Amino acid sequence: MQIPELENIKHVVNGDYIVIPIETGYIKPNDNLDCIIEPARELMKDGDYLVIAETPISVSQNRLVDEAKYSPSLTAKFLTVVWSKYLWGYVLGPALGIKKRTIKNLRKLPKETEAHKEVVLQLYGLKHALKPASEAGIDLSNAPGTFVSLLPENPERVACEIRDEIGKDVCVMIIDTDATYMRNGKYFTGLPIAIEGIDADNGFFGYLKGQLSENMGSTPLGCSESMDVETGLEIANIAEDYQKSLSTEMKTIHSVKEVLGSEIDEVTIEDLDSITHTPAVIIRKIPVSQK
Repeated sequence: MQIPELENIKHVVNGDYIVIPIETGYIKPNDNLDCIIEPARELMKDGDYLVIAETPISVSQNRLVDEAKYSPSLTAKFLTVVWSKYLWGYVLGPALGIKKRTIKNLRKLPKETEAHKEVVLQLYGLKHALKPASEAGIDLSNAPGTFVSLLPENPERVACEIRDEIGKDVCVMIIDTDATYMRNGKYFTGLPIAIEGIDADNGFFGYLKGQLSENMGSTPLGCSESMDVETGLEIANIAEDYQKSLSTEMKTIHSVKEVLGSEIDEVTIEDLDSITHTPAVIIRKIPVSQK
C-alpha cells in the first residue's frame, strides 16, 4: 500500500496502521530525549501514538546499576545454577512449554548471572528473583560493560511530559517487551509496574501463572492518557512487531555478540553508538479513504 504523504519517509504498514520509526544513536545516561521528541513533533499528527521502549528512558534517567559491585550470595548462586539453569532449563521449562530460545539460553547461563541474581534479590526481592529470566524488567543487553538498566522511574509522568513537549493531541506510551497475560478476562504481568487495568508486581508468581494463561504480548508501562487495556496492548504489540524485524535488535544477552561483536561485559558506549537504534515508533491509523 502506498501512502502518498509518506513517500519520502521510512515507514511500514501493519494491518490498519502505519509504523514510522524514529532512528537515533545510543541514548546515554543523563541525555535528554530531544532525538526522539523533535522528529516526533515534526512527523506526528493529532491522534497518532508514539511508542517508546523502556530502556532508552531508563538510561536517560541514569537508572543504571553496575553488577560487578555485587557479590553473589548463596541464595543468588542457587537461583542461578540449580533453579534457573537446571530446574527451569531442563525440567520445568520444557514441561510448561516455554519458548525453545528461552530454554536454550537458560541452559547456557554464564557465571556472571549470579551477580545479576544478587542485584534482583537486593533491589526487588525473592518474588522477582525466582523468575528464571528477565527478572523485574532489568535489561542486560543495552547497557555498557557490567551495567544493567532498571525499569524507568514513573513512566506515566515521563509519557505525559513528552506529549506536552510534542505539543499535539497525541498519545505517548512507554512499553516493555516482557509479557502481559490474560486469564479469565483479567490481565496481569510479573513486571513491577504497568498501566491501569493490568495487575502488576506479581514477579515469579505472575510468570508461572502466565505459562498457564494467554500471552498477550508486550506490556505498556505508562501512558500519557487513560485507555482500555486492549487498545494499549494492540498498539504496544504493533511497535514490538517492528522492533523484531530489525537486524540490530538485542533482545537477550546472547544476541549482543551477534550484533556488536563483543562479549556482554566488554560492550562499550562506543560499541552501542556504532549501530542505529530505534527507541521509538510513531503509529498512525490508516484513514478509511486510503484503504
